[in-house]
Amino acid sequence: QVELVESGGGLVQAGGSLRLSCAASGPTFSRYAMGWFRQAPGEEREFVAAISQNDGSTYYANSVKGRFTISRDNAKKTVYLQMNSLKPEDTAVYYCAATWGYSGLGQRMRYNYWGQGTQVTVSS
Repeated sequence: QVELVESGGGLVQAGGSLRLSCAASGPTFSRYAMGWFRQAPGEEREFVAAISQNDGSTYYANSVKGRFTISRDNAKKTVYLQMNSLKPEDTAVYYCAATWGYSGLGQRMRYNYWGQGTQVTVSS
């Protein structure tokens, strides 16, 4: 069992930056692949980025590639999402998720544990 707590959301102007953090509990954080998803009002929850647990490979949705960077610090049991050049369409609740799996990291159904989410609002 792992608990995930996101932080770092807020209100930012278009073109600005935010860094989200997701702190995990439990002793086995390094064994989980970690992902970020987001959900805008009236929309499905969608994949944003993921990072593997073995070699730190990263994966991104096309909509954020080149603007967002996912990273992890196993010693701190924390995963980060650096978001630059933010756009109004990035406005959503951002969720952190963890999975034991090694494949399909872009698929919501692969993830076993979820945080409560943090709101990101980008004004135009």
